[in-house]
Amino acid sequence: MDAILPSLAASQASFPWLSLIVLLPAAGALLMPLLPGNENNQSNLPRNLAIGFLAIDFLLIVNVFARIYNHNLEGIQLVERISWLPFIGLEWSLGVDGLSAPLIVLSGLITLLSAAASWNVKSKTRLYFALLLLQASAQGLVFLSQDFLLFFLAWELELVPVYLLIAIWGGNRRLYAATKFILYTALASLLILISGLALALSGNDFTLNLSELTTRTPTGSFGLFCYLGFLIGFGVKLPIFPLHTWLPDAHGEANAPVSMLLAGVLLKMGGYALLRFNVQMLPQVHVQLAPVLIVLGIVNIVYGALNAFAQDNVKRRIACSSVSHMGFVLVGIGAINSLGISGAMLQMISHGLIAAAMFFITGSFYERTNTLSIPNMGGLAKILPITFAFFLTSSLASLALPGMSGFVSEVTVFLGITSQEQFTSLFRVITIVIAAIGLVLTPIYLLSMCRRVFFGPRIPAVSMPKEMNPRELSIGLSLLVPTLVIGLWPRIAIDLYETSTNALAENLLKLI
Repeated sequence: MDAILPSLAASQASFPWLSLIVLLPAAGALLMPLLPGNENNQSNLPRNLAIGFLAIDFLLIVNVFARIYNHNLEGIQLVERISWLPFIGLEWSLGVDGLSAPLIVLSGLITLLSAAASWNVKSKTRLYFALLLLQASAQGLVFLSQDFLLFFLAWELELVPVYLLIAIWGGNRRLYAATKFILYTALASLLILISGLALALSGNDFTLNLSELTTRTPTGSFGLFCYLGFLIGFGVKLPIFPLHTWLPDAHGEANAPVSMLLAGVLLKMGGYALLRFNVQMLPQVHVQLAPVLIVLGIVNIVYGALNAFAQDNVKRRIACSSVSHMGFVLVGIGAINSLGISGAMLQMISHGLIAAAMFFITGSFYERTNTLSIPNMGGLAKILPITFAFFLTSSLASLALPGMSGFVSEVTVFLGITSQEQFTSLFRVITIVIAAIGLVLTPIYLLSMCRRVFFGPRIPAVSMPKEMNPRELSIGLSLLVPTLVIGLWPRIAIDLYETSTNALAENLLKLI
């Protein structure tokens, strides 16, 4: 257990880098109401200001994790700890380790590209970009918080911008989708709060510090209660079947930039929280329930793939694909060894890039065709060849083509399952066979969608759309190039988290 605890003296931050990363976008959001303009005459200033703040924030993130963060250390680094509201035990406590480092980088990149993709948002632009900036701060705080109450406040805060972004700028059924999203996630948050406070009260001293909570490791019925509360609460965000039904509706009604955030960042919060709370704080219960997570994971994989076949809307089909691909995260976490957990982390990074690319390119041709209905499309490859090339490339990455990041992550998860001797040979074989069914189904529903959308008879209503412009090409390349780089050189991502995931796996294996 000591291997995964932070050395505060050795890792104390000399400059509040993490606070700057978290608070910089929020500062930009506070400036938005002061900008000139009104609903009837919006300038480009809100968009440019948001992109500027997010670009600076992303450069800060890159600087911190390229030059300051030491990926060879196991514990929490760059610790910032200030008493905020001592009468309730709330601290402004930030820190980073291998579980959060790659996800904060991913979050910064996806949010910046989401703002850049919001080029054609013309209504209420000050509010729109203020919400994007607020969302950036909230999601950064989720990954960096080292105080449970601070984590929970950030978890709740990021729900509000997403709800408003869907409810105001979404499609025809936006209010239904936004309400469903907030109901699912708010009810799940109640379970998270109850489980976290129960854990905080379980020791001799009340504490909300995550590092101190990690030392408690409760077992028995109390540990099971906390574990299941966290599993359901975080499972809604992942999402785990049958808690996933908000996702297709949210993606179907959200605009493309918001879908990029949903798929690229928000789903990863669920996976990160499972590792941080269920695995790190409740390792003994996790070892006992690991097979349950694997079963839930393979259900996600197969059900998501089968459900994708039933979707005639491009975004809803990609959303169901996300349910399937996030199942590999559950399987990897359930493998309780270094390969499995590493595969889960790599799958979150890979899926974040690929899904964001697919939703962005979908939004690109939606702006040109005004439809997402697969039966109403056809022949787009002849008139949008570059768009077709980008969409096909992202689809190939999603179906785990060798040389792309999805292949490396999914293979690593499979290796994690096969190398775990705690499970019987029959269980491992059944898991791999059923999960492989999902792998077989994925290229079928993705490539059939490509065929129906981009080939066949041309539709007169979409006969003369314009091709992707340089700005859109830059955004697409910014998502697909890292996918290719990680696929060919996975160490660039693995180095950020390997030390922490290895220590986490070693602690689990000691309990078997």
